[in-house]
This record gives sequence, C-alpha cells and structure tokens, in this order.
Amino acid sequence: MNIKSEDLIKDLIASTQLIIDKAESLKAESDAVLNFRTNPKAWSILECLEHLNRYGRFYLPEITGQIQKTSSEQERYFKSGWLGDYFAKSMMPKEKLNTMKTFKSMNPINSTLDKAVIDDFINQQIEMLELLNSAKEVSLAKTKTAISISKGIRLKLGDTFRFVIYHNQRHVAQAERVLDAARDI
Repeated sequence: MNIKSEDLIKDLIASTQLIIDKAESLKAESDAVLNFRTNPKAWSILECLEHLNRYGRFYLPEITGQIQKTSSEQERYFKSGWLGDYFAKSMMPKEKLNTMKTFKSMNPINSTLDKAVIDDFINQQIEMLELLNSAKEVSLAKTKTAISISKGIRLKLGDTFRFVIYHNQRHVAQAERVLDAARDI
C-alpha cells in the first residue's frame, strides 16, 4: 500500500468516528440485547467490545509512547511494510469473515459485563482520534510500535493504526450482526 500520509490519517479518523457513532447507538439497547449470544460459543455485543478494549489497553499506551519518543517528521507518502500490510488486511471486515482464534487473555467469553464496556470503548476511540491527530506530525514509517503478540516484532506506526482500526471495524460489524439476530427473536 502506498498512500499520502495525510489521506491515510483522514481515512482512519473517519473510520474511527463511524465506530464511535455505532458504539454510541448501542447505549440505547437493553442489557438483555447487549448480552445476547447467537450460540453458547459466540460473543455477545458487550463481549465483542470488551475484546477490543483489551487490545486497546495494549495498543493505545504503546502508540502514545512511540509518538512521544520519535523525532522523525511525517513523510508525504506512507508505504506499508509487507508484514504490517498483511496483518492489517487480515483484520479488514469482509462479507464472509474468516474466524480467528483469539488469545485466552483477549477472550472475554462468559465475562460479566455491563454498559460500562461501551463507555470504555468509546473513550478508547476518542483517545485513538487524539493519537491520529498527533500522528500528523510524525513519521508513519520510521516510528515503530511493538505488537501485542510479540514485543520483538515491530510495525510501522501507519500499519499499526490500520491494524487496530480495521480490527475495531471487524468486531463492531460482528456486534451489529449479533444485534440484528437479537432483534429477530
């Protein structure tokens, strides 16, 4: 992927704002709907968001720290790294989603959750918007972040943003499918 840095950040800001809007609309739903499961092994709406909150607790401080540490200025174009591009594209929401195994520490199945999960999620997305705005001043390629599965693997900041935001989109879409199923009952 090769894109103007400015355009990438604009696209990711717009995606994150849409995620916030969708999450805000979930606040109107009952606890029964938010905790509804299509089957015993499937996640509820709140479990989808809690999964994202758990990842956010790793990535938001990691991104913040790397932006604060870097002295590299933003380049005009961002060229994705092969591994970062692969990870980001693997997270993109698709019509027929491939299911992925999640790490036990990131799996919220059977957790006792309430609407506070939605507030946490929205607050994390607001923080993501702030980070995206801060990233307008730094190199999206030379600034590198660790990833949650291995501190030894480092991705370009632009790819990390793509990965995290596409992952958010993926699970918000999953939550919307659960919501549709809950309404059909």
